[in-house]
Amino acid sequence: MNRVVITGVGVISSLGQDVDTFWGNLLAGKSGISEIESFDVSQYPTKIASSVKDFNPEDYIDKREARRMDRFVQLAVAASLNALKSSGLNIQEDADPERVGVYVGSGIGGLSTWEEQHKILLEKGPKRVSPFFIPMMIANMASGQISMITGAKGPNSTAVTACATGTHSIGDSYKLIKYGEADVMICGGAEATISPTGVAGFCAMRAMSTRNDEPEKASRPFDKDRDGFIMGEGAGILILESLEHAQKRGAHIYAEVIGYGMSGDAHHMTEPDPAGAARCMVKAIKDAGIAPEEVDYINAHGTSTPVGDKSETMAIKKAFGDHAYKVAVSSTKSMTGHLLGAAGGVEAVICGLTLQNGIIPATVNLDNPDPELDLDYVPNVPRKSDVRIAMSNSFGFGGHNATLIFRKFEA
Repeated sequence: MNRVVITGVGVISSLGQDVDTFWGNLLAGKSGISEIESFDVSQYPTKIASSVKDFNPEDYIDKREARRMDRFVQLAVAASLNALKSSGLNIQEDADPERVGVYVGSGIGGLSTWEEQHKILLEKGPKRVSPFFIPMMIANMASGQISMITGAKGPNSTAVTACATGTHSIGDSYKLIKYGEADVMICGGAEATISPTGVAGFCAMRAMSTRNDEPEKASRPFDKDRDGFIMGEGAGILILESLEHAQKRGAHIYAEVIGYGMSGDAHHMTEPDPAGAARCMVKAIKDAGIAPEEVDYINAHGTSTPVGDKSETMAIKKAFGDHAYKVAVSSTKSMTGHLLGAAGGVEAVICGLTLQNGIIPATVNLDNPDPELDLDYVPNVPRKSDVRIAMSNSFGFGGHNATLIFRKFEA
C-alpha cells in the first residue's frame, strides 16, 4: 500500500484567495463575516454571511467558459489551479494524466443557477431556459470542469454528503492512492449558496445566527452565547500524491494523510448523534494505526450551533476518554463561517498548515465558556505547538460523518 502525502493546497475564502493571505488572517484571528450585499436581506432574520468578495473568475478561466459555470464551479476551479501551482505539478510533464484524478464535491451544487433559471421559466416560459442550466447546476460539474481544464484523466467522482462532502472527497481520494488506483488526486469541496433561497432555507430551519449587529462575533463555537452557524462560501482543495510519486519529482510535502473514518448516525435528519461521530473518529484512528493519545490537535466541526457543539464535545469524550481533556480542539469556523460542502476541504488545508508551521489556530469569540463544554478549545489566541498528528471532523445533515487524520511528514 502507498503512503499518501499532501503536496499542494488551494483556498478561496472570505479570509483570502491565496493560502498565505488566508493563513495570515486566520492566525490574526480575523473574521470574514459581514452583511450580505449580493441581494436584499431586509426581510431575513439572518442578514450576514462569510462571502468571498472581489472574486474574478476571469483571473483563472476564459471569460466565455466562466459564464457557463455556476459560482461554486468557478470557485472550485480557481482553488484547484492554485493548489496545482503550489504543488509545482505539471500534469502533462510530471505525471501520467490517466493516473491523475479529480474528486471535488459540493453539498448543494448550483443553487444560484437554479434560482435564475426557475425565474426565467416562470416569467418567460420553458423555451427561454438556458441549455447550460443542467450542466451548470449539477454538483459533479466541479470535478468535470477541473478535469477538462487540467487534463486529469484518472478517477473522477463527486461526493454529496452535506457538510461532510469535502472530507469524504479527500478521504476517498486518499484511499484511491493508497490502494494504487491513482498516483495523484485533486480533491476537496466547493460551495456557493449565499443566495436568496439558500439563506431563506437555513433561516427557516432556525439554524443560523441572528447576531446581525456584530457580524464578526456571530460565529462563536463552544461559547455559551452561540446561537447558530454563519453560512460561508468558497473552496478548499488538496493535491494528494503517493509518496513515491512526490519524492520522484522532488515535491514539497506539507503533511501525510494517515487515516480516514466514516459512519452514519441512523438517527435524525438534522440533529447529530454523538455515538455516530465518536464511531467515525475511532475508525479513523484505527485506520491510521495509532493510539488515541497520539492525536495532538482536532480541527472540530464546531459550527456554533447549540446542539452541534455539545454533541461533538460528547463525541470527542467518548472517542478519546481521558485524553479528550489533553488534546487541543479548535473551530476555525469561528473566522471562516461554515462553508458547508467546502468546509472539510478548507479545514484539511488548515490541518496541513498547522502541521507544517507548528501553530494551532484559535477558536475566536470564545468569551463566555459554556460550563457543559469543558475541553481545551484554544480560546481566542493561536498556540505554538509541535503538533505531530492532527484530526479533522466533518458531520453532515442526514447523519453523514467523516474524519481525516494527518501526520507531520517524516521520510
